[in-house]
Amino acid sequence: MNNPIAGKVVVITGASSGLGEATARLLAAEGASVALGARRGDRIQALTEELVANGGRALAVATDVTDYDQVKRLVDAAVQSYGRLDVMINNAGVMPHSPLERLKVDDWNRMIDVNIKGVLYGIAAALPYMQQQKSGHIINVSSVAGHKVRPGGVVYAATKTAVRVISEGLRMEVKPYNIRTTVISPGAVATELPESVTEPDVAENLRRFYAEFAIPADSFARMVAFVISQPEEVDVNEILFRPTRQEL
Repeated sequence: MNNPIAGKVVVITGASSGLGEATARLLAAEGASVALGARRGDRIQALTEELVANGGRALAVATDVTDYDQVKRLVDAAVQSYGRLDVMINNAGVMPHSPLERLKVDDWNRMIDVNIKGVLYGIAAALPYMQQQKSGHIINVSSVAGHKVRPGGVVYAATKTAVRVISEGLRMEVKPYNIRTTVISPGAVATELPESVTEPDVAENLRRFYAEFAIPADSFARMVAFVISQPEEVDVNEILFRPTRQEL
């Protein structure tokens, strides 16, 4: 049977752990060429070496998604190495929850820079190549928090709602170029996101929640594999998934 993932060139931000790492492993195992970006260059370099040792095609480019030039360098490296760009996965994100009254302005700015600007910069870096090719697939990562807001997670929810809005607007704008778009909104998935919380009491509550409910990161990777495996005329625009036991 034909493998629709084999041969695709995929760029993944936030690839040093969690959702990005799991997705890189699955797609590389299925025959995709992956270009991995993350701030922790040592982590993605080690992952790249592992994937290559297992017969995959991978490269690592240290990337801070809050810097457009670095995101562009990652995408350019993928195209230079593999000749094209099929899928851009804007996955990098942070989640430093806190009640608004604690005035964690630096955390707010960080979420806006990573969760919103990082997605926009990924789109900006990938879009010219995909327009030229008249093909491509942009996958943005939102969250259940982009659908439901709860106390303590207001700014995070706002950034993830923004990702959904950006994704829907992008969907309509890229129709002339045969580009597909998907926004994936996970619930509690086992990642390092809770470690980005700077308030000790909030972090402890979140860790307990994740310990009880979180499902493995490869659940997200399988969603990615599903959407990019669809025939070219099928555009899966949005997926919202949660652990079966998660109520919110």
